[in-house]
Amino acid sequence: MSCASQLPTESRTEAIPRRQRVVAAAAFALLLAACGTSEIIYRDRLPFNAAPDAVSGLLGYYTVNTKQTTCGNCHAGHQADWSSTKHAGAFQTLAASGHATAACYACHTVNERGNGLAAPAGWNAKADSAYQDVQCESCHGPGTKHVALPDTRANWPLARLTLTNASKSCASCHTGTHTPFAEQWAASGHALIITDAVNNSNAACKNCHDGKTVLKAWGVTTNYQERDSTGFSATTCAVCHNPHGSTNDHQLRFPINTPDPDQNLCMKCHLRRGEPVAGGYGTSPHAPQGFVLLGIGGYRPAGVTIDTLITLTTHASLANPKLCAGCHVQAFDVTDPATGSFVFHSTGHLFKAIPCFDAAGKPTADTTCAFSPPARSFKSCLGSGCHANEAIAAGRLAGIRADLKTLADQIWIDLNRNGVIDAAPTDAGYLAIIKRDRPTELSTNTAVTPALGAKFNVFTFGEGRYANGDKSRGVHNPFLARALLAANITELRTVYALPAPPAQVQAAVDKAIGDAQARQPKFIRAAATVK
Repeated sequence: MSCASQLPTESRTEAIPRRQRVVAAAAFALLLAACGTSEIIYRDRLPFNAAPDAVSGLLGYYTVNTKQTTCGNCHAGHQADWSSTKHAGAFQTLAASGHATAACYACHTVNERGNGLAAPAGWNAKADSAYQDVQCESCHGPGTKHVALPDTRANWPLARLTLTNASKSCASCHTGTHTPFAEQWAASGHALIITDAVNNSNAACKNCHDGKTVLKAWGVTTNYQERDSTGFSATTCAVCHNPHGSTNDHQLRFPINTPDPDQNLCMKCHLRRGEPVAGGYGTSPHAPQGFVLLGIGGYRPAGVTIDTLITLTTHASLANPKLCAGCHVQAFDVTDPATGSFVFHSTGHLFKAIPCFDAAGKPTADTTCAFSPPARSFKSCLGSGCHANEAIAAGRLAGIRADLKTLADQIWIDLNRNGVIDAAPTDAGYLAIIKRDRPTELSTNTAVTPALGAKFNVFTFGEGRYANGDKSRGVHNPFLARALLAANITELRTVYALPAPPAQVQAAVDKAIGDAQARQPKFIRAAATVK
């Protein structure tokens, strides 16, 4: 056997650890000295393979059987996070489903979907195993130029935050009758950019109204295409979901099942001002939903005590572990009533707890339909077992709305519909009388008077009275909503010597306070009750 034939080939040395190769190299040097002038070069394997689809430059997997992406050879943290996501098993999931068609693979492999490539690419150009699953390049685009010159910023394949171009976003796959996430999101409030909020002189407004600023406020430093642009972004998929992976269900950036308002994903924005503070807008609520749900929101009239924060809570009880999302993100299938065949899968990304239906039974963004089935879906009310059927849930809602209207009308009726408390007789109710007789009680910036406290509560719980109130029609916490408004009426009468309300209103006040006392005896002290 010749000396050359005894030497390891370059392909063999690729699998030998560097330390062993150093020792081997010393031994082979002696062998070479005896064999002549042959030259052997030892080379580490490059951290990327040639792209199977050379035209697109999509690299795909570096090692298929271990699901090691080419990008993950350098971006090890993202590789580790991604490997635990459903994207990492998308190809196998489709194969195991038993109903895969050729069209299905477009969303279960690396190709032109999601990254905006103009022509069929990756799996759709060459069905190579390197392109199985939804990998980094599905969102970021081809990595060939980047791995060749990684320090050249122009070669950085940055993913996109916005959904303005469906082919360059999550919407490229998360759409259609089976997965209409993008369509439902587009019809939701999360898709809106509220100009007054993002252009507000209070920079903190952007922390919830501009997707880019939200991520920054949450400490997300990952780079993406729009990060340094001057425009604003809606609350898109990647604001709530971490595309690289998360320890939370559905790759959410924060959990949805914790009552900790600093950690609950929804409450990080839907919990801004839940109790009044003196001065300006401080006496009006601002996204108080989390406060109300947890039972810690609202102005507390004199004589009110809450011994345990959760006591008055209903929909934040253990029966609804997902809290906000338990009602507002409800997925269900729509079927043909005649045949029972599948028609549409609602993902719940309208974020409406009781959405209106169209003629085909699909949930819509409409808010004007009747508050009863079958015009609306009350399916979200049945999950905890508290409501036996949709009709019962609708009846409970009707009762809450009626009670709150009775109580809120006694405090303030916005007769001219201008959203401002005007003096009687322009408006009606206790606050209109106070505005007429003691206007400074509603205009002082130095203290939260009982009148301002009542204003805060009626803005929070009174249906249709304030655009940034709780807006749940009392559902988030009916015991708290009714009890606080009832306590307001009692306190306003005492402090401002106002006339007694009509008998039916007083009956509603007594019942609301009685119900609260039954749940927590110390809610109203006896001395605070005026008959």
